Amino acid sequence: METRRRKLTFRAWRRGFREMDLYMGSFADKFLPDFDEAQLDEFERLLEVPDWDVYAWLIGQKDVPDKHKGPVLDQLVAFRYAAQAG
Repeated sequence: METRRRKLTFRAWRRGFREMDLYMGSFADKFLPDFDEAQLDEFERLLEVPDWDVYAWLIGQKDVPDKHKGPVLDQLVAFRYAAQAG
């Protein structure tokens, strides 16, 4: 399970555009260590969605399709990225 978490975190940090890298990567760093298998499955499904769709959901520009709704996405939407010094 740790290998899977590392792979998902790696993918979250390399989304395609910097804003999503920072947001999804920071989210993964904070929450993936405590996710169970079902939560990891949901997060992995979100990583399959194109960046611009997820970004539009996060900023409220588009409604989330029912097939992508779930507790992990709710947590992602509520997450607030905080820039780190360094």
